[in-house]
Amino acid sequence: MANGPAPFSEIGKRARDLLYKDYNFDHKFSLSVPNSAGLGLIATGLKKDQIFVGDINTLYKSGNVTVDVKVDTYSNVSTKVTVNDIFHSNKVALSFNIPDHKSGKLDVQYLHPHAAIDSSIGLNPSPQLELSAAIGSKELCMGAEVGFNTTSSSFTKYNAGIAFNKPDFSAALMLADRGQSLKASYIHHVDRPDGFTVAAEINHRFSSFENRFTIGSSQSLDPITVLKTRFSDDGKAAFQCQRAWRPNSLITLSAEYDSTKIFSSSTKFGLALTLKP
Repeated sequence: MANGPAPFSEIGKRARDLLYKDYNFDHKFSLSVPNSAGLGLIATGLKKDQIFVGDINTLYKSGNVTVDVKVDTYSNVSTKVTVNDIFHSNKVALSFNIPDHKSGKLDVQYLHPHAAIDSSIGLNPSPQLELSAAIGSKELCMGAEVGFNTTSSSFTKYNAGIAFNKPDFSAALMLADRGQSLKASYIHHVDRPDGFTVAAEINHRFSSFENRFTIGSSQSLDPITVLKTRFSDDGKAAFQCQRAWRPNSLITLSAEYDSTKIFSSSTKFGLALTLKP
């Protein structure tokens, strides 16, 4: 819903995306080949140290149905079938992996002008159950999520959060890690021609009384180049430079320096290339 609350997973997402999204310290390549008939192909490769893995993803859309099939390096086949608007503001997704016959899962999402509900159940004799809900409006919402393992009859997760959103800033407070930590995040868009944006995240663990924080920024160097920086209290500093060298095609350079590693390699570099003809 345009004016309704976003799903619970979206709480704090604007700050998380600025601080962590697209930071990659390996070598990654992605090629997307869209098709006007609704069939798309995405090939992805990742080189981590001396190991190379990849996958080929085929996406087919027809009306309100989307079929997503992915085959990876180890011949695993992942399939997801999504149907939108079976009922009003409802989305259903069925996913399963081959050869893992116990991997089936059914996801259902319902959006209402004042609520967003997501549920998931494993399609096997001992399913994993998950449920999340958010209530409120586009500007102010609160929600919670729970996960339950029917095999051990125990809760795998229970988190809660609240968010306040405006076009130029967003603040979120999350009780996470099954009540073991409290996370606060904030992002602010400064009214400048370069789109300068700052974000911060603070994490407090109740058991150890430990506090961690991360701050970051993003700004446009020119219409096709974006520079991001990130600093954390554990002595790590990172930057990312992303350039759209042609429409829908990006080259991203990431680097991170760890000041705590004196006698070993303290710097990591990564390069990601995304091509979309």
